Amino acid sequence: MSSFSGLGASFWRNQLRQWHWISSAVCLMAMFLFSVTGYTLNHATDIESKPKIDTKEVTLTAAQLGALDGAQDKADLPVPAVHMILEASGIDVEGYEAEVSEGEIYIPMPKPGVDSWVSIERDTGLMTYERTDRGVIAILNDLHKGRNSGPAWSWFIDIIALFCVIFCLTGFGLLWVYAKSRAITWPLIGFGVLAPFILFMVFVH
Repeated sequence: MSSFSGLGASFWRNQLRQWHWISSAVCLMAMFLFSVTGYTLNHATDIESKPKIDTKEVTLTAAQLGALDGAQDKADLPVPAVHMILEASGIDVEGYEAEVSEGEIYIPMPKPGVDSWVSIERDTGLMTYERTDRGVIAILNDLHKGRNSGPAWSWFIDIIALFCVIFCLTGFGLLWVYAKSRAITWPLIGFGVLAPFILFMVFVH
């Protein structure tokens, strides 16, 4: 059956149109960004990037090191330790888990497009901070992958994925409705469905 008829058909056509434009509106910017970053990820080796690296070293006093005594492995630093590091270096490590050993406290602080960390040598008090900024494209690429972007962004990706599915299904429904008057519809759908499988089997598999 390639078309609908009657009052029921009118209802479903209206529903398809409504949900198609709603899902397209919600997905518009995200789909554009994910499409662009899909290209940049596919050509990552061809896109030159010059990382910007900043480093800072501070030697902590014995009293400052004392604020780290309660630090535990794979856990956030105690509040006094967070405040001490912020006052000593201007670096905010709140919310980041520390890797604690007998000789060192290491705090990785990754973000989209940025790799940064703090290392504190417990015997000498030397605190080293390094931040590597890989640029705007790297930020967008990491957001595309959900890398180091936090739970809120992960939820955003899931919601956008759901609306993309709605967009595709309602688009297919509209194609079905109007296929009778557009002969090229089913050949194009067939091409769109089969092309990825053919490419995979012939050139990838």
